[in-house]
Order: sequence, then structure tokens, then C-alpha cells
Amino acid sequence: MKSYSESYKAAGVDVTAGYKAVELMKQHVARTMTSGVLSGIGGFGGLFELDLEGIKKPVLVSGTDGVGTKLKIAFLMDKHDTVGIDCVAMCVNDIICCGAKPQFFLDYVACGKNIPEKIAQIVSGVAEGCVQSGAALIGGETAEMPGFYPVDEYDLAGFAVGIVDKDKILKPDTQKAGDVLIAIKSSGVHSNGFSLVRKVFTVSEQNLARHYSELGTTLGSVLLTPTKIYVKAIMNLLDKVNVKSISHITGGGFYENIPRSLPQGISAKIERKAVQVLPIFDLIMQTGNIPERDMFNTFNMGVGMIVCVDKNDADKAVAAINESGEEAYVLGELCDSDEGVIIC
Repeated sequence: MKSYSESYKAAGVDVTAGYKAVELMKQHVARTMTSGVLSGIGGFGGLFELDLEGIKKPVLVSGTDGVGTKLKIAFLMDKHDTVGIDCVAMCVNDIICCGAKPQFFLDYVACGKNIPEKIAQIVSGVAEGCVQSGAALIGGETAEMPGFYPVDEYDLAGFAVGIVDKDKILKPDTQKAGDVLIAIKSSGVHSNGFSLVRKVFTVSEQNLARHYSELGTTLGSVLLTPTKIYVKAIMNLLDKVNVKSISHITGGGFYENIPRSLPQGISAKIERKAVQVLPIFDLIMQTGNIPERDMFNTFNMGVGMIVCVDKNDADKAVAAINESGEEAYVLGELCDSDEGVIIC
């Protein structure tokens, strides 16, 4: 006999909608399966067998994050098949900063009302993010929470686990003055700073549908562009170049994230004219009359990740990233200083 409760449904929770959502998402989850997956969705835990071939001292690396208020853009545009990519990206882009390769991912969707088709759209994005990062989607949770969330809204978060050989964990303390900083271009705002973005544009369905010549499309289309997933580019880079550190440029922009990968007494000196700022950031700055210092302290400004290598490896590193399909260029260098980040 299938689980069903008329009383629970009257309280706003329809368990049968949950079953339908699972059925609809199975085709998307199937795309992410890798050889390490030992269980299907629906169990109490996701089972994953690690392939330790060539790894002498395995270290697990974990990361968790959400999509933030970028979800408000998805609600207004009624488009839910890309925010899952953002969720995966925010997790896997963090764990690769120490050299780890993502293995599996779990998601958590909490909603006011479980509309199976919408939940399946969300999970389709999560699955796409997993495919892009080579991680298996081995489990998750959909929680229907009437009275807690509005019926047409939801929240989305995730959790990723990767693995790295202990001897290959990146060592930022080996960095020195003269080392080169390489930028990897972002796809846009990614998934940070949207509280400020929404304030600047007084976001509404009408405003999101507005076409901007400098963007070449509508505001909503640009803002909902999913976060770049850099796993394949970074894995290729690590195979070919001795990388000293990697910084994922998320909330807090340059000034908060770059110092997280710097040893004491070393600062990042960045040439302002070298930064290839995307048009959306110029539009945000001009529309909101925001000081440039605040922009670099909030957004990625067109730089999704920053890699540090010895100056003799700079050209090789740029080539390795570009051959993976991303766009990289020299952004600056390290110097002896306690300022953290110097943009000049």
C-alpha cells in the first residue's frame, strides 16, 4: 500500500507530489551516474565507492553552499532549470581550490508547495552542473514546508565531496613576490551580490524583460546566466603546471577572496586596466552609482577564479586553461606587502 495521508494533505503537504517529483527527476539524475555510485535515489543514504588508484594518501574535501537571492530572479522569470547549475558551481568551485576532484553531490530543495514539474526543472539544472563537474548526484531532499515558504517560492542548497592526494594539496605558503596571477573569466554575476543587484535595478518582471544594448539581450537573461563551473579546466591545469594557489571569486569580490589564498606578508598586485570587466558590471556601477572600490569588494567583475603560478609557468598555464574551453589572461603578480590586495 502506498503512503498517503489525507490529514497531512489538508495541512498543505502532499506526499504523492513528492513521489511524482522523484519519478520526474530520475531521468536527470541518471545523466550524472559514475562508476563509483552504488545506490539509486530513494534510500536513506547515497553510497559511493572511491577510486583510490594512484592516490597514496586520500583526503576528502567537502563544500556546501546555496544560490542565494539570485533565486528571486528565477521566481520572477519563472525559469528554474539553471539555478541548479549555480548551486553545484558554488560548491565544486570551492573544493577545487585546494586541488580536489569532485566525486559526488547532494541537493536540498525546500518549497512552499511541491509542484513536481518545477522540482524536476530545478533538479535538471543540478544534474547539468554535476555532469559539467564530473560529480555524481547520489541523493538529495525535497521538503514541502507550507506556511514557511510562499507557495511559489523555494530555497536551494547543496553539498559536494571531492578527493585529493595529501601530497598534492595546493600549498599557498610556497608563493613569493614575482609569482604571476592568472584570471579565468566568469560568465557574469555568477551567484553572489544579488541583494545589491536587486536593489540597483528595483527588480521586477518588467525590468528584467528590458533589453539593454550594452548587454545585447535582456537584463533578466544576463542575470540568470549560470555560474561557470571550472572543474575540467582546473583539473587539466593541475596535470600540466605546478599551481601554487587558486582563489574562487565569490561574495566579497577581490578584496575578501584573494587574501584567503595568500601567505602572511604577501599581497596581490592587480593592474586595473588588465581586468576584463564584463558589461553587466559597468551597468550595475553606473545605474547604482556605486564606487568602484565597492564593486571590486562585492562582485567578481568578470573574473571567476584566480590562479597563482611561478612566472616561468605563466604562459603554459594560460594555454592549459584556454585549451579546456575557458578564457584566461595574466591579471597581475604577487608582491611583498601586508595590504592583501592592491588594485592599481
